Amino acid sequence: MDLRQLRYFVAVVEEGSFTRAAARLHLAQPGVSAQIRRLERELGLALLDRSGRSVSLTQVGEAVLPHARAALRAVEGVRQSVDELTGLLRGRVAIGLVSGAATQAFELPTLLADFHDDHPQVEITLAEDTSERMLDALRRGELDIAVVGLAEEEPPPNLSLQVVIDEPLVAAMAPDDPLLKDVHRTSVPLATLCDRPLISLPRGTGLRGALDRACAQAGLRPRIAFEAAAPQALAQLAARGLGVAVVPELPAGTAAEFGLRTLKITDPQPRGRIALTWQTHGPGSPAARAFLEHMRTALAR
Repeated sequence: MDLRQLRYFVAVVEEGSFTRAAARLHLAQPGVSAQIRRLERELGLALLDRSGRSVSLTQVGEAVLPHARAALRAVEGVRQSVDELTGLLRGRVAIGLVSGAATQAFELPTLLADFHDDHPQVEITLAEDTSERMLDALRRGELDIAVVGLAEEEPPPNLSLQVVIDEPLVAAMAPDDPLLKDVHRTSVPLATLCDRPLISLPRGTGLRGALDRACAQAGLRPRIAFEAAAPQALAQLAARGLGVAVVPELPAGTAAEFGLRTLKITDPQPRGRIALTWQTHGPGSPAARAFLEHMRTALAR
């Protein structure tokens, strides 16, 4: 019995197919089958039932599987310990990013590139999604770190966070919008805004959650006319007079670029908050822990 056979066995169980397991392992299917049959001969019993359309565990296989996984985890732990002691960092880091977070205030591409230069053997994956789905993925261990929008004041359960952007949300509109008839106007109550067609990010995003929470606190129901996944798209829709966009505070140059005017939202004032988030007990791998420390240090500066 060797670790290679155990790794092949676990891969076939997880994929439910010798063919898919071989593709995942970048091996030829006959070689994977031969190694598992050799393992079964050594144990004296079949681990896999090959009679159906997909491969399944026998009763013996069910008993062996947790031990096989534990053995593979133990070996990986040995490798990680040696890597930490020798200063060699390798592995994989899975990162989630909410749309619109990679701005000048939060230059994630630069942080990724700097870390890759220091640790070229670490594989980094990056995916965009809604904040709600990424928080769930963090809890399941599918992501190591996520940059999410926060809808609530308190940290999500079982997760820790570092707020990196905290700014008021504003109402952005075309210059001929009725709200701008008073040229001296600088703000608009949330109740007045909720009587207008609004343009917002979709449900599941932190910005939308902050808007919905502010409306709920004031006993209001917003009229969401358009949804878009990126703040820039919201600005473009508002510039065409299709409604009032609720967006993070825009730099003067950005507002001028789209031909928009902005008003502060009051009574209450919702805020857009972007945070670096991870499991409270910390990422599982040395590579993910190193990347988290890299990001926290850079953002603190």
